[in-house]
Amino acid sequence: MASLLERLTEAQNAHDVDLFASFFADDYRSDQPAHPGRRFTGRAHVHENWSAVFAGVPDFRAELLASCHDGDVEWGEVSWRGHHVDGSVFAMRGVIIATVRDGTMAAARLYVEPVEQQDQDIKEAVEELYRPPGQDP
Repeated sequence: MASLLERLTEAQNAHDVDLFASFFADDYRSDQPAHPGRRFTGRAHVHENWSAVFAGVPDFRAELLASCHDGDVEWGEVSWRGHHVDGSVFAMRGVIIATVRDGTMAAARLYVEPVEQQDQDIKEAVEELYRPPGQDP
């Protein structure tokens, strides 16, 4: 039997928002630790959000790059890509840590972020992110 994240990926690629939302518990809890204001609860909210995703990225494609299970926790590395309705590139990658209850996703922590479209080398990134002493502001 396919894992929950594998079934979610299949529903995403079919753009079947009803099937996709059916894999979430009614009281599902979503948390994006890097973006605390994006926290929400409920299957209905999942349906609303992913309806917007499929409308905004009509050629949305998902790939589950890697996954593993430990008890009621399933981890997955995802790649989402496509084009916005205006033709611009859409690309996100990251990790989802899901708590599974009765075959549905009861909770998840998402660490999925947009892929940068402009290259920045590691030296530039270190200077920007960590601002080591002796660097110009």
